[in-house]
Amino acid sequence: MEKQSILTGSLPSPSLTSSNERIVDRAAERRLVRKLDIRIIPVLWILYLCNFIDRANIGNAKIAGMEKELHLIGQRFNICVWVFNLGYLVAGIPCTILFKKYGPKSLCVMMLFWAITVIGCGLVRTWEQLVITRLLEGICESAFIAGAAYLIGAYYTTAEYLGRYVIFLTAGIIAGAVNGFISSLIAKMDGVSGYSAWRWIFIIEGILTIAVALACWFFVPPFPEHCTFLHGAEKELMLQRVKEGGHNAHDTITVKDVLHELSDWKIWAGVLMNLGVTENANSLSNFQPTILKGLGYTATSAQVHTIPVYLTGAAVSVICCLISERLNHRFAFYLLGFAILAAGLIIEVVHPPLAATRYAGMFLIACGAYIAMPISIIWVSINAGSGYKRAIAIATIINFGTAGAFVSSNVFLFKETPKFHTGFSTGLGLACMGAAMATVYFVGCWMINRRRDAGMASGRMEPVNEQSENEKLGWEHPDFRFVL
Repeated sequence: MEKQSILTGSLPSPSLTSSNERIVDRAAERRLVRKLDIRIIPVLWILYLCNFIDRANIGNAKIAGMEKELHLIGQRFNICVWVFNLGYLVAGIPCTILFKKYGPKSLCVMMLFWAITVIGCGLVRTWEQLVITRLLEGICESAFIAGAAYLIGAYYTTAEYLGRYVIFLTAGIIAGAVNGFISSLIAKMDGVSGYSAWRWIFIIEGILTIAVALACWFFVPPFPEHCTFLHGAEKELMLQRVKEGGHNAHDTITVKDVLHELSDWKIWAGVLMNLGVTENANSLSNFQPTILKGLGYTATSAQVHTIPVYLTGAAVSVICCLISERLNHRFAFYLLGFAILAAGLIIEVVHPPLAATRYAGMFLIACGAYIAMPISIIWVSINAGSGYKRAIAIATIINFGTAGAFVSSNVFLFKETPKFHTGFSTGLGLACMGAAMATVYFVGCWMINRRRDAGMASGRMEPVNEQSENEKLGWEHPDFRFVL
């Protein structure tokens, strides 16, 4: 057995005293982590699978007849896409705070509400009604990913967080593949009960989400302090580990606190890092079926050809993020994702004559975006501290970063089908912006760490080792060291 620091959400500080250390039985800890992996990640993975299917199915419905039936001429489809993210922006932070207050079971409540709006998308008669249902869907979903990300970070230490989160995130990636397959099957229901195929896509997937939400209510774990699936020494060990993670069961929040957290430049650097890659991920999920159809594939074939793109992106994302976690380094891997993403976007901008080459570009876009996206979220959230500080950071990065859909939905112009030169060029510019902000964030955090180390060494900065003070101050604590 060995000693381990309990300094929250940071690299261990050399100034810690023995009172801030705990004895760890590594074998017992490995058994505990395996139990957490089985109990927490699978249920959240299933919930996120449904979440992403419901969010992205509008792209599949478009080429299954919705565009013609609802007269989605000009930029009408794009409006239906970006208004979803307006709901994210309006409700994301308040709903995440409510999630933190009322607990993880609220994830299932969110699912029930957004599933109703998804079914509503299949019943609309005009494109204006579709805009309203998509806006409501965005509001209902706005805190789901942030809440799930917070819950994962509540049970796992800083060194374990990224790997678990990226495995959770693969549900969203694989959902793109599953969505194409399911949509190709549902398309055969065209005309059943007088409903077009695109309507059945929304209706069936919404009903499935309701069923999953009800079933998972009993399996979504509570916050660690209310954990019922661990007992005795295992629960005690888990609660000790929580102090090294990002959950604080006793903190409170005020409007002043929220505004203070939102004034931190590092959170907004994270927003821009995330926006730079999320815009391209959103473009892929919302417009890939249309792009592939423009390459000469039939509607059904276009749905099927999205599957290997998503599966490859998921595999590469998991491998790279696990290596990043093992090496305890984030910056270089974000840049790796950017480089792969940029290569794919350049292929699409150049628009070579061979359809196979442009299809290969889709693989690079998926791999690059899905490497950088989880790193941008977890890297900054780890460095935010714990409790509401982390919850606000995650919600801000995810919900404002998702604003990339505002961009993608308005630069993939109908008149440019299938080249979409403006859309891919804009995506390349935003990816470069994300890489630049990652560099600024890395340098800024490195300089703060160096200044604090120098202050400790010279005696100018007095260490404050009380755990309560550490939780309260977060990254402002003098012992805090940013993960790079």
